[in-house]
Amino acid sequence: MSDARTPGGEKTPRRRAAARGAAGPRRHATPTQARALALRILDRVERTHAYADLALSAALGRSDLSARDRAFVTELVYGTLRWRGRLDFLLGQVSDRALADLEPPVRTLLRMGAYQIAFADGVPPSAAVDQSVRCARSHGIERAAGFVNAVLRQLVRRLDAIALPTLEGDPLAHLVHALSIPEWIARRWIADLGAADAAALALASNQVPPLVARANPMRGDGARLLAELQERLPDARTSRHLAGAVELGHQGNPALDPAFLEGRMTLQDTASQLVVEWLAPVPGDRVLDVCAAPGTKTTAIAERIGAAGRVVAIDRSARRLALVGRACRRLGLRNVTTLERDARHGLTDLGSEPGPDEAARRGFDRILVDAPCSGLGTLRRNADARWRVRPDDPAALARVQREILARASELLGPGGTLVYSTCTVWAEENEAVVASVLAGDPTLRIDDRIPKTIRPFIGDDGFLRTWPHRHGTDGFFAARLTRTGAPDE
Repeated sequence: MSDARTPGGEKTPRRRAAARGAAGPRRHATPTQARALALRILDRVERTHAYADLALSAALGRSDLSARDRAFVTELVYGTLRWRGRLDFLLGQVSDRALADLEPPVRTLLRMGAYQIAFADGVPPSAAVDQSVRCARSHGIERAAGFVNAVLRQLVRRLDAIALPTLEGDPLAHLVHALSIPEWIARRWIADLGAADAAALALASNQVPPLVARANPMRGDGARLLAELQERLPDARTSRHLAGAVELGHQGNPALDPAFLEGRMTLQDTASQLVVEWLAPVPGDRVLDVCAAPGTKTTAIAERIGAAGRVVAIDRSARRLALVGRACRRLGLRNVTTLERDARHGLTDLGSEPGPDEAARRGFDRILVDAPCSGLGTLRRNADARWRVRPDDPAALARVQREILARASELLGPGGTLVYSTCTVWAEENEAVVASVLAGDPTLRIDDRIPKTIRPFIGDDGFLRTWPHRHGTDGFFAARLTRTGAPDE
């Protein structure tokens, strides 16, 4: 009997098709609310390239579904997007029509149905088929109901007989069709990492990551937070990489936990926390946070520098910048100034704003440039990113990143520290951007002062890298630069 990967990436035996019987749908029956809502969200993501997390959050916010049904909607949306590559391969084996030729909602519905058949152990295959046909009728594509029924019934019957490409036999096809990685990404991963490491990264990118939190030191320390959380979230534990980080596991909704609502913690992946750890802000620092929204790193910096310090947080989106202010209010932070700015067009006019004028003249002590990027290090957290990012996006983003880093570095004071970070693994968005800016400014250099907590993640080239398959974190890159001409700290 062949094996299948569950949404979490672990192996489980496939159930025999004979045990999956598929009953015929009732013509006038309606689908469950959860499935109907999941289909609407997935259809919107497919048609308009909406961000899945935002579309899901908005839809659930308007619904009156139970906690169990909300969890099921979340699984259907993220699971279908995460495993789209494998689902398309499976459907291609049982359909006489190419998926590319189908109407988008029909294609999306088939994927959602196939996900339930191939991965959702709690869903009987007969229910997956029946509910998919009901969804076709309720979603306005009743003309496709018979086709959906036929294809999914075929999948139920033939699932165990479909052989997925193996890593040994065809590494590229294995990543694309078995591990659901777009071909252009799979090719680059294999070229950069080798087939085995690329497959490990792909598998890790398909696992559902645990949420991670950091304690707000103004309202308690990590040990107290962990002890409190373990009463409600028994899987909570200290991160193996960073003492102040708490891994929360997969249970519950931490965003509704009292510790979050009362400002005692913030949700932030360990890799993201390591970036702030490397910036190493200290009490009284003047810090510029470029591309700051939604403010996770901004608030981490603000918590460290205390009331005597000041963070100037800039972002070009007023709507997203409002999220920074909201986070500061929740955490009780009053040392953050938010400014709407496009960092590509120069930041020298910061001196005209109340608050940061003196910092702009003297230069900031520390600058964080958390640049907009392709986000391909966070595929396990952003299931749809792999399908949204296009092959030419990294090069286009790199041009923007170079502009932002060059402009921001002009405000770094002598002896100051600048950290450039992304959540992607492409060299053109990372090492190449840093090299280009260093070549244009001889007063900037790589800062070789490395805190002990950061050393395990620093390569021979002096750059920080984290990997989902090696560290169990999001994939991040960071470079720490300093301006020469001043004594060491």
